[in-house]
Amino acid sequence: MSVDPLAAIYDEFARTYDDNRGLFDMRPVIADFMAHLPATGNLLDLGCGAGEPFAKAFLDRGWSVTGVDFSARMLELAARYVPGMTRVHGDMRAVDFPAASFDAACAVYSLFHVPHALHPGLFSRVRSWLRPGGTFLFTYATRAYTGQERFDGTKEFLGRRLFYSHVTPEELRRQLGDAGFASVEAEQRSIGGEEFLWITARV
Repeated sequence: MSVDPLAAIYDEFARTYDDNRGLFDMRPVIADFMAHLPATGNLLDLGCGAGEPFAKAFLDRGWSVTGVDFSARMLELAARYVPGMTRVHGDMRAVDFPAASFDAACAVYSLFHVPHALHPGLFSRVRSWLRPGGTFLFTYATRAYTGQERFDGTKEFLGRRLFYSHVTPEELRRQLGDAGFASVEAEQRSIGGEEFLWITARV
């Protein structure tokens, strides 16, 4: 799937972002994530959008945050809401960073827009960017959201058809293990009326 149409849709979402800011309460997720991390460090936020709530929460705690997003309009919002974040306009599938650059990484409501055939390579790259003891948190679609064990297709979100892609949770665990993650935890969460698997993979 070409990235451009999806990026254009998120550019459109940016225009009504303020109307939808409160749809998803992720404070419990952020608190659980932070509880197992150092007091300060460097966070990589893949698909950062407007920088809320993850980047902002980490910046408020004294972390350095690098946010990557393919929507220029979303990054314009991020410049307003979280000016302290380093913003990178690009596709998470194409960006690169030096090895061991980050203490933690996240891909919240973003990685499942990447075709699952590309996930193993992305997992390996994220693993290389993390320092020893680093943690990767991301949202993953499952049958609970798409109705299928494995999925490559579109679902409606805020009136638009968005591309989603996933394999089974068992396959996902194998992919993360093959990428070099030492442990994987999964928790099904319903937030804002949507049910996804929240994965915590540790180096």
